[in-house]
Amino acid sequence: MPIYEYFCFDCRKRVSVLFRTMAEAEAGASACPDCAGERLRRLMSRLRVLRSEENRIESMADDPALLAGLEQEDPRALAHFMRKMSDETGEPLDAEMNEVMDRLESGESPESIESSMPDEEGQGLGDGD
Repeated sequence: MPIYEYFCFDCRKRVSVLFRTMAEAEAGASACPDCAGERLRRLMSRLRVLRSEENRIESMADDPALLAGLEQEDPRALAHFMRKMSDETGEPLDAEMNEVMDRLESGESPESIESSMPDEEGQGLGDGD
């Protein structure tokens, strides 16, 4: 069952249309699934390439722009790197890590964040705790 993408000139959206048979697909879309408009133009579908997790991680290591901020110890770059890593591995960040990422993105230092975060016993994680 093919799925094709169209641009609807009536609702101005990109829509996907599922056809039950190839013959139906060759006849073209009859109506927009969102607004029932009939002024559709078929689009080139986006290409998706499946890569292994190892390949995705390697491509991150080859991105000099992604690593430049890490070398300068920029907290915003660290947050960007960690969010990208989460996206690439498919591992979502939990609420605590999202809080850490938000604080890094605001420019707070990792050391400051670490010292204020409670450990399992409710104490800070800094060297003096």
